[in-house]
Amino acid sequence: MLTSLLLSSGLLGTALGAAFNPHVGTSSLFERSALVSSGCGTSGPASCHNTTRETNLCCFESPGGLLLQTQFWDTNPSTGPVNSWTIHGLWPDHCDTTFSENCDSSRDYTGLSTLLKNNGATDTLNFMNTFWISDDESNEDFWEHEWSTHGTCYSTLKPSCLPSGSPKGLEAVIFFENVVNLFQTLPTYTWLANEGITPTTSKTFTLSQLTSALKSQSGFTPMLTCDSSTLSQIAWYFNLKGSLIDGEFVPIDSPESSSCPSSGIKYPPKSGGSTVSTGPTSTGGGGSGPTGSPGSLPSKATIHAITSSGSTVGGLLSLGTWSTQTLATYTLSGSTSSFTMISSKGNCGVSGGQFACGSGVSQTTFSAVQGSGGQLLLASGGSTSWSSDGVPSGSTVFTVFTGSSHADDYQLSIVSS
Repeated sequence: MLTSLLLSSGLLGTALGAAFNPHVGTSSLFERSALVSSGCGTSGPASCHNTTRETNLCCFESPGGLLLQTQFWDTNPSTGPVNSWTIHGLWPDHCDTTFSENCDSSRDYTGLSTLLKNNGATDTLNFMNTFWISDDESNEDFWEHEWSTHGTCYSTLKPSCLPSGSPKGLEAVIFFENVVNLFQTLPTYTWLANEGITPTTSKTFTLSQLTSALKSQSGFTPMLTCDSSTLSQIAWYFNLKGSLIDGEFVPIDSPESSSCPSSGIKYPPKSGGSTVSTGPTSTGGGGSGPTGSPGSLPSKATIHAITSSGSTVGGLLSLGTWSTQTLATYTLSGSTSSFTMISSKGNCGVSGGQFACGSGVSQTTFSAVQGSGGQLLLASGGSTSWSSDGVPSGSTVFTVFTGSSHADDYQLSIVSS
């Protein structure tokens, strides 16, 4: 759930920096943007919640402090995987729900695929080509529109807010990585399916059914948009603490009412698209999840950290460290009662109470336990408790230990990828 959740906007990327892990090579091998730090921190007020005038708009998002992560459900024509909503954008509305657009034409970048590749963000680009799809123009044109119309309006992404010497266009890379990162934490299709609501041509839904289902799963009420009586778009609302570069998204209820009718809402299935693995799901209302069965072990997964307060804060990188950067994809072999894990760095295992992955790591077995919220939790020696000596932020990462003997304890959720 998103309840009380502070979602880090620490950028997608696998760069750890040699200062934080002796096994990592030069930063030129990794995403440039993942090494960027705003220097702002997150101890100040969230956007739209300041009581005094904020003057450093590199560290406080204004005037666009009401952020909307918008998603499409396109069926005519169908776009994207048949069991996932797709990205529309991340919009910085004003706190009163008005908005600015097209804020700096000098930064209306083109050739965004090349820009992303040149900054090491190929994984982000590949994800966008699956989940950020246009239904009436090229994907590139769509992305360019979202950046120039909305991305250029973020006060915390002005080039003057980036470290001296940053390459031209890096703020756009940061924008796209954050949109992808945030979208991955908002599985609208799965949340509806968990409550027994899946696309169909044989029944309709009430607005209350849809919003209640999403609030039950996420802890917050989004805004739904309909094309006539057909569900077409959703907006998840956030405020921001610190900079979009490495701050924290604070989820809130939608301040605006949904445009859908109170009843008779159609949620039609897509046609002709691919199916993506959305991970094991709990079921609600007699329905079933979009793939697999509850508690089944996925063959590919990312590992997310759930703190003792219930917040999701990053997850595991390929070396097995806790971070808010791009999460690694792990290969799992076996069953929930006994399986092994491999990352791109090599075997994963626990030695001396420390979790790590790499070419010199001896492989050990793990198990997976169904959590109270339906999550599949990683266990070592039968325990789902893990801890570190701090909470990651930006490019700072922490070693993962078994048990709860270190400063910050959490559980690790296995999410199919």
